[in-house]
Parts: sequence; C-alpha cells; structure tokens
Amino acid sequence: MLEVIRLDATAAVRYAEIWAFGRNPAYADFDGMGGDCTNFISQCIHAAGAAMNLTRDVGWYYRSLEDRAAAWTGVEFFYRFIVGNRGVGPFGREIGIGETQVGDVIQLGDETGFYHSLLVTDLIDGQPYVAAHTADAFDRPLYSYFFDRMRVIAVRYARCERRMS
Repeated sequence: MLEVIRLDATAAVRYAEIWAFGRNPAYADFDGMGGDCTNFISQCIHAAGAAMNLTRDVGWYYRSLEDRAAAWTGVEFFYRFIVGNRGVGPFGREIGIGETQVGDVIQLGDETGFYHSLLVTDLIDGQPYVAAHTADAFDRPLYSYFFDRMRVIAVRYARCERRMS
C-alpha cells in the first residue's frame, strides 16, 4: 500500500545550496551530455524525501550513468513522469506562476520545446528565485533568464511504500 508524504522543500533548497556550484560525486555530471539541469533538480527532489521509482524505462531513478531513468535527467521525460505518476515517487501538477512555492520546479522553453529545469529556492515580493545546473546558479532571479515560455510544476508530494509498524 502506498502512503503520500509531503516533501521537505527546506531540505531540497539546502541540497541545492550545497551543490549548486559543484557536483555530488554520487551522480554523473551531464554537462557535456546535453546538460545537468534536470539531473540536479531530481537530486534536490530526492533530497526532499522522494523515493525513487525503480520501474524500468518509465520510472524516476538513478543508480549509475548506465542505469537511470530518462525522467531523472531529461526535461520532457521529467515533466511527463511527475504529472503522470500514480506510483512510488514524486508527483505533481502544472500550476500558474502565482501559485508557485519554494521547492517547486520551473521549466523554461522556446518554440521547439522545453529545455531547462530550475528549482524555486525563494520567493521575494512574489518573484521566484531559483537554483540550477549547467549554467550554475543559486537564488538567481527568474526574471534574469531569457525564455519564450515556461511552466511551473508543483512537486510537493511523493508516494512511498507504507511502512508496517
């Protein structure tokens, strides 16, 4: 049986602060392979308490460079997993920018698709500040980015296997 837990946004931001300008050696660095942004965001969400979904091909997990889900590292795969997940792991929904909370994920795009994932680390006067990899940042104002479109994903909960007491 699955239990729903609230993710710890403070833990996600703390992880982002520690690793925004470095790379956790427990994970591969994807900077030279298309970008490390979604890998970093997945690490932050995992640090917030989300269990990995180990379902081969369609899950959300990282074991090694050779054994990982596309949703762990790919912008569009991440989005599809989060908004469609009904099993173990994080889940969420797309929301308006005015509903954004610390710990949510913002994805930036252009006319060809979405290409960058950011973690909301703070809100100042309603404006999101973010952390990211590839173009490493922590508490960078969203308005300093150039993009044609964006989507905000509320990633506030996860499902895990219920522990028997």
